[in-house]
This record gives sequence, structure tokens and C-alpha cells, in this order.
Amino acid sequence: MSDKPTFVSRDMMTADEGYVQWMADIKQRFRQSQVKATVRVNTAMLEFYWSVGRDLVALRAEERWGAGVVKQFALDMRQAFPDETGFSDTNVKYMKRWYLFYYERVIKGQQPVDQIGHQAGGQFEDIEKSQQVAGQLDENEKGQQVVDQLQFPDSFGLIPWGCHILIFSKCQTLDEAIFYINKVTEEGWSRSRLESQIAANLFGSQGAAVTNFEHTLPAPQSQLAKEILKDPYHFGFLSMSEEYEEKDLEDALVSNVTRFLMELGKGFSYVGRQMELQMPGGQTFFPDLLFYHIPQHRYVVIELKVVKYIPEFAGKLNFYVTAVDELLRGEGDNPTVGLIICKSTDKTVVEWSLRDINKPLGVSTYQLEQVVERTVRELELKKENSRK
Repeated sequence: MSDKPTFVSRDMMTADEGYVQWMADIKQRFRQSQVKATVRVNTAMLEFYWSVGRDLVALRAEERWGAGVVKQFALDMRQAFPDETGFSDTNVKYMKRWYLFYYERVIKGQQPVDQIGHQAGGQFEDIEKSQQVAGQLDENEKGQQVVDQLQFPDSFGLIPWGCHILIFSKCQTLDEAIFYINKVTEEGWSRSRLESQIAANLFGSQGAAVTNFEHTLPAPQSQLAKEILKDPYHFGFLSMSEEYEEKDLEDALVSNVTRFLMELGKGFSYVGRQMELQMPGGQTFFPDLLFYHIPQHRYVVIELKVVKYIPEFAGKLNFYVTAVDELLRGEGDNPTVGLIICKSTDKTVVEWSLRDINKPLGVSTYQLEQVVERTVRELELKKENSRK
């Protein structure tokens, strides 16, 4: 029997199911290792930035060495590490501002520190001990204890530096900052996505829709369902004429359904438009838009209104939600919720009209940038003026 190795051709290997599966597994493991390596590098860099910011605060660097200390520090670091790009004057100032953003909000007691630790995944260490004796300390002593104990949260390492800069530059409170930190880590937002959501005030709008969920859904579900709605919805990605009807708005949203889904938020899946709901007696009805929220296992019926909210809207949507529950809702699905998105509302009118509705409904508003259609004559005049 020959001891010579058996050579398998490339074509035979690439056609072999076992080899193909093994290669797919190897590629996936390599991609995962790349991600882990990137996270480790990012975390190490951010931990260093955090420590620099902490030192500048703890040492009271400007008071001790003068206003030019940051500039001198940055210059010294660039000379010591000429291949590194993170030591510009501006970036070093960002390091201090980053640490100071959290330090100031802890020391001012903006909210209990144990809540901060919980919201940030338990990463802020036990600073509360220093606050328990805060009444016996002057502001400097209390501040020093916070500096000593305010540790770098593990969750911060999952976020690019540019996103951190946006968050501490744009956010006013710890709650708001932690909200966006969680969104970036959980939903994988890019910096541009984060910037647009901060500009649209997602923190203030998410969960802000007026609903009757507390009375129509069990306690664990009511808050979760409320969190998937917001007010207002920003339809700035649409180009609408000055005068438009509900059908025009519906057409535009369906034509831009991917961006509409992004505006609705994570977890929404588009089911259909004007889907036929046929009653047992043969009568049919057509709600504007139907979605399914995958994490919460529930249908969401959306009705669009280009006018101010009136109570009659709730009655119609209540019927649509009932019909979807009866005709489409599966055994594992949670109760369907309905959402009216209208041009404007009166909060009291909305609350009163939803009070005795037996299905979970919410009411929100929308905002968009209107584009006025030019008449043919206006276009002609523009051409004439351009020739002059």
C-alpha cells in the first residue's frame, strides 16, 4: 500500500459539502475575531481617554499649571508618540469634557447614583457610598470622592469615540446620554444615525404618544407597547406639495417604506397597505397601513390623518384593531395596538376620546418639510430670468 499523500483538486474540495461548510464556519469565526479585536482596541483607547480626562479633573490641571496646560500636554504627547493621531489640542479637551460631563452630573446629584449604574448596565461603580456622607463633606471633598470612584463603564467601550463626542456634546442629562448609549450599543447605530436621532429628539419623543395602554393592556405589556410609539414622527425624508391629501401621504410613505421603518424604530416589519379585512358577512374594510412588531409579537394598525385629531378617528381605529385581532392575530400573538398619526392634536381631546375605548390605541403627530409645487408659468419665468 502506497504511503504517498492523496492530492485532491481544488474543484473537488470546493464541491465537497463538508469542506464548504467548514470554510463558512472558519470565515464566520474570523469575522467575529476581527470584531472582537476592534472592540478591544476601541475599549483600550477609550479607557485611556477616560483616564486622561479624570486626571485633568482630579489634578485641577488648569488651576495648577495654567490655562495652557492642555495645549502643552497635547504637544508633549505628540512629540513622544508621533505616529498617534489622537493628541490634538481639541481631542484632549474632548477627553476632559467627556469625563466632566458624567462627573458634574453625579456630584450635583442630578439623579441617584444607583440608578445611573443600573441604567448603564451596572457599570458605574459604588459611588453612592461617597454620597451617604456628603452632608459632612465640603464640595471639594465630595468631588474628590466621586473622582476616585467614577470608573470607566464597560459598555462605553462598545461605542466609537465620535459617538461619545456627539452624546456628551448634545445631551443635557444623564438619562438622555444613557438612552443614546443604549441605542447605539443595542441597535448598532452609525454616527450619522445617532446625530439624526439626537437632532430629532428621539429621547424626548419615544414613548410620548398619548395612549390608553394602562387601561387596555396588562401591566408588563402596557409600558413596553408605549415605548414602541413616539410623538412626533419626523417625515423629513418626504417631498410633499403644499396641499396634499391622506392618499398622497400614504403613497409617499409606502414609496419610502425603508426610511419609514427606520423612523418607526427597531423591530417593525411592514405587512401591507390597504389590506382587505373581510367580515364573516362579506363586508370589507381597508386600514391604511399594517405592521408587525417582531420583538413584541403584535400587529400595529396605523391610520394616517392630514388634519387635526377629532374623536371620531378613535372609533374607526378601534374597529380596525378588533378586526385584526379576530382575523389575523395568531395563537402566540399579543393584542394588536392601533396608532393614529395626524397633523396636530389637542391632548385633552385625545385623552377624553380614548378613555372609554376598550382596545389599546395611541395618537401621535408628524412633521415634514413641505415643498410647494411650481406652476408651469413659474418655471417659465425662472427660465426667462436665468437668461437675462
